[in-house]
Amino acid sequence: MEPAVTDSVHIPTRVCGGSPGVRHCQTTVPRPRLFFFNEQPSGALDDTFTAPVVTQLAQLGAGVSMALLDLSDTRAEVVRRLTRAGVAVHGWLLVPREQGYFATHHNAPVVGQAFDAFCAWKERHQLEVSTVGLDFEPDVRELDALMAAPARTLARWFTSRSRGLALDAALDSYRALVRRMRAQGFTVETYQFPFVVDDRRAGTRFWQRTLGVLDVEADRQVLMLYTSLMGALGPGLLEHYAPGAQAIGVGSTGGGIDPFPKLSTRALERDLRVAARHAPDVYVFSLEGLVQRTATDALISIKWDEPVPESLARRLAAGAAARVLGALARLG
Repeated sequence: MEPAVTDSVHIPTRVCGGSPGVRHCQTTVPRPRLFFFNEQPSGALDDTFTAPVVTQLAQLGAGVSMALLDLSDTRAEVVRRLTRAGVAVHGWLLVPREQGYFATHHNAPVVGQAFDAFCAWKERHQLEVSTVGLDFEPDVRELDALMAAPARTLARWFTSRSRGLALDAALDSYRALVRRMRAQGFTVETYQFPFVVDDRRAGTRFWQRTLGVLDVEADRQVLMLYTSLMGALGPGLLEHYAPGAQAIGVGSTGGGIDPFPKLSTRALERDLRVAARHAPDVYVFSLEGLVQRTATDALISIKWDEPVPESLARRLAAGAAARVLGALARLG
């Protein structure tokens, strides 16, 4: 059975030394609970969840947050294979691309229907899945526009306040959905970009209105701190937003929908060690990316207490960027 979610404080022991420009910090941390995102159609699952990979997941005591891109018999069999091996499976709810893909301001009824379909599938196949995930991101078509024309799309997002008209209704709908999920015995987790932290600290909804994300309370909030998406500032922003997080997502190792360069194994290990200093639960996007690069072995032998190099210049630059994001949130 999956361990219960708690609000215990995660405080590692930390001793730093080194030169003025680069410090090396030694931390003593417990190994976090690892979870791996998987975002593949049923036809690709057998290539990822091979017997050796399932054995490795079991050795790590890891879980899998599986995107429910379809509700097939094949997917159900993979879920059974994992749970028989002692690997917890979470149901990551997604909807068709033409309906937004992620949980957005405008598709709460569709996400609710996806949850109902998942429950029926779970019951039909007698699956042991007790956690469901809601992925609050902009509509995937908006993200497609961002990739195609970044400046134009960002300008439109920052000048249009139309999302505010739907925000209250969406929050009410998703809060009701979370209550319904809990009433049916599920633990509920959300996958969030860190901008919601800035909104929360500022007591505003700036980023929720601008980006179309939603700050919905659940049993576990996973902050998606993917340094592959944040360029040179990525490691510093990870260190900025990680303190106080219930759970942290790191990546990307491949898979998914973004076209950006993927993390090297060394960079992933760095991010994992940083995340483990701050949160008891660490999620990796994605399992299929690691399997395709035959990099799962590295996670078995990772040294969680190994020093993490820290660049003062990188921290200062990321801190400045974080202050700008926080200042924007205060605009309301």
